[in-house]
Amino acid sequence: MRASLLLPLAAVLAICVQRAVVQLDSAAAEAPLAAPVAEPEEPPAEVVAPRIERPKPVTHRLLFVRRDVVLRRRPGGDAAAIAGPTTEFGGARVLGVATRRGHWLGVVSEDLPNGRVAWVRSGDPAVSARRTAYLLHADLSERSVELRRGRKVLRRVSVAVGSSGSPTPPGRYAVTDKIRGDRYGPYYGCCILALTGRQANTPPGWTGGNRLAIHGTDAPSTIGSPSSAGCLRASDSDLQVLMRRVPVGTPVLIRA
Repeated sequence: MRASLLLPLAAVLAICVQRAVVQLDSAAAEAPLAAPVAEPEEPPAEVVAPRIERPKPVTHRLLFVRRDVVLRRRPGGDAAAIAGPTTEFGGARVLGVATRRGHWLGVVSEDLPNGRVAWVRSGDPAVSARRTAYLLHADLSERSVELRRGRKVLRRVSVAVGSSGSPTPPGRYAVTDKIRGDRYGPYYGCCILALTGRQANTPPGWTGGNRLAIHGTDAPSTIGSPSSAGCLRASDSDLQVLMRRVPVGTPVLIRA
């Protein structure tokens, strides 16, 4: 008897539970859906244009000598020479600066051995500083001279170079004078760019001095050959361009 009462009760409970579940499902179906929450947008990334590093202009410092200036063997050291305001050829003296050490400028001069520099204090009242973008670059193996302004080659000149007995000495020099060739005869062509360097191995019997130069020639067929006493010889047309363009003091690099 007790067992038969439990069965109807269990059935009633099952019906009640089922009805409650149906009501909950119905309520959930009727409940409005929550609107999606919008996430905050990230600000657009800032676009930074790449910085273009422009190359610095290539220039070379020159010192115009206004009155006698002491050229020192080392910064603050003893005098190696005195440079006056005019050269031995009568032109205005301009010293080419090859290096710098603190407040001291290392200059090349015809009063020094090849490969040596003397020192002038930056700001010395005996000199005034300027700059040039020009440079002459000689390649002995190519037998050529390039006229450069900054990083640009303006002209390439074919030249005769020193013979095997009197080779052109490589090194760093500077133009000291621009001279008319006819002052010294037809051998020098139209023009002479005198340099600070000197030729240590002049040919036997040579009487033309030992200063290096870039000059013309009365034998244009020798241009491009190793046939000179050490100077660089070019055509008159090329020399005239160099004379117009190149200021006194311009650095001259001669490479083997």
